[in-house]
Amino acid sequence: MAAFWEDGTAVVAIPARFTAAQEREWVHKMLAKLHRQGERQAAAGRRRPATDEALAAHAAQLSAQYLGGRSVPISVRWVSNQNSRWGSATPAEGTIRLSDKLRPMPQWVIDYVLLHELAHLLVSSHNTAFWKLLEAYPETQRAKAFLEGVSFATSRGMDKDAD
Repeated sequence: MAAFWEDGTAVVAIPARFTAAQEREWVHKMLAKLHRQGERQAAAGRRRPATDEALAAHAAQLSAQYLGGRSVPISVRWVSNQNSRWGSATPAEGTIRLSDKLRPMPQWVIDYVLLHELAHLLVSSHNTAFWKLLEAYPETQRAKAFLEGVSFATSRGMDKDAD
């Protein structure tokens, strides 16, 4: 089960097998969780990085917190032309691009993708050393599963534009 904001609307994903009563119960629980997260983020002064400058600053913060500040990109920016990837990095140029399709997703998912690309500036392949870098981020497995679910649903036409 997952809950997130999309274009100002709360989206709650639950198993199709749920009864109407279970659906009501879990939607209520997940909405309460979303509101608590929002209150915590507001209290911490945490805002989504809306601009490329804010995204670059956030990348620097994540690099410092989880990678010992070793990953220092030359540029970090949002892009609208990535249709099959959540993000990409070019280690030789020190650049990172994140798909703007991530914008409505939970911050912990955006943070994971950004950390994933920051790690690629240090280790270009998906080898053991690469995944070791991401062990420090506590939401790695959860974010990977979330993105796999989104990709699965989207590839089968289960997005918001589906009938």
